[in-house]
Amino acid sequence: MNKFWIILSHTYINKLKSKSFIITTILSVAIVLGLTNMDNIIHAFDKNGGKDKVAVLDESGQLYEPFKQQLHKINKNIQLYHYNGSETEAEQAVKKGDYTGVIQLRINEEKLPEATYKAMSIADSSLYNDLQTGLQQLKTMIAASQINLSPNQLQKLYEPVSFKQYALEKNAKTEEQLKQARGLVYVLLFIIYFSVIMYASMIAMEVATEKSSRVMEILISSVSPIKQMFAKILGIGLLSLTQLAVFLSVGYYSFNKNMESLSGLFGFNQIPVATICYAVIFFILGYFLYATLAAFLGSLVSRIEDVQQMITPMTMLIVAGFMIAMFGLGKPDAPFITITSYIPFFTPMIMFLRVGMLNIPTWEAVIGIVIMLVTIVIFAIIGARIYRGGVLIYGKFNSYKDIKKALQLTKNE
Repeated sequence: MNKFWIILSHTYINKLKSKSFIITTILSVAIVLGLTNMDNIIHAFDKNGGKDKVAVLDESGQLYEPFKQQLHKINKNIQLYHYNGSETEAEQAVKKGDYTGVIQLRINEEKLPEATYKAMSIADSSLYNDLQTGLQQLKTMIAASQINLSPNQLQKLYEPVSFKQYALEKNAKTEEQLKQARGLVYVLLFIIYFSVIMYASMIAMEVATEKSSRVMEILISSVSPIKQMFAKILGIGLLSLTQLAVFLSVGYYSFNKNMESLSGLFGFNQIPVATICYAVIFFILGYFLYATLAAFLGSLVSRIEDVQQMITPMTMLIVAGFMIAMFGLGKPDAPFITITSYIPFFTPMIMFLRVGMLNIPTWEAVIGIVIMLVTIVIFAIIGARIYRGGVLIYGKFNSYKDIKKALQLTKNE
């Protein structure tokens, strides 16, 4: 057993001290900080402090003030300036960077407002849409006054219709709770997806690297291949938990610091403890499932270049589960989502999606966990046999025919 812990600690410490791990961690922390401080970063690089300056050429002489009032209700970050120069001078001012764009207001033959907007680029659709919406509201007011509608009648006409949703199912989540759960599940699904796909691939690469350097021949003479496989799986697992602890600590600190903006962005204010527990459980189970697969697949190749080809089907399974989960965010109660949540390759993400979005019975989540545990045990037994023979296979990569060869080598031992 001492040899098992030696391999485990060797795998963990070597990876922890490696330049690739350190650089990846630093870059990932920088990305986390960047995402949670996106508003501050945008404002830091924006010379106008996030505000758009738009010059207004009012050819009618009476549209500027009401247009400014309507636009202020829509977006306070758009600053309008009454420009008294010519159209050519206004365009030159835009080219110099004095204004984001210039809008020309006029009254058409029907005595209704219309406009032309010019800017260096029309890629900023949000600014254009806000200007258009403001002008549309102004046009509505003027048209209403022409047909003698009172302000109260106009308000009644555009008052939103009352349309409420109620769930008949007992203890079903409200619309606000679903919005919060959707944002939370979306973030945690990404964590599970990228963690599983990254660390499982790392195990396959670790095994293939040792085989290509012939270190494996020395190891198998003193330590059984089964101990090697599980020592590497646990070693990389501890490494992943270490890295995730760093990410979550930085993310938690930055989230609390930018609580207001991020709550609006992701749609949640606090994370339910039960959801976090399920996220941890399904993350660990998903890791062990795919890590076991990656370990014995990595043992079948003798060259590092063949690793990606060998683990591609496994990667596609993870991607498929993630894509199904993304679809399920909109329809978490769809029969297709329910069925696929019990397929072990998809359970870590899809069952977690259902747990986070719906009030499903506890026994359904427990069944999903049990199915995964049984699958992991089966893959561990089969994987250990394939790994034991696979580490002895050298030479040209022969795809999945090598699995049969590995099993035969195991039987002959």
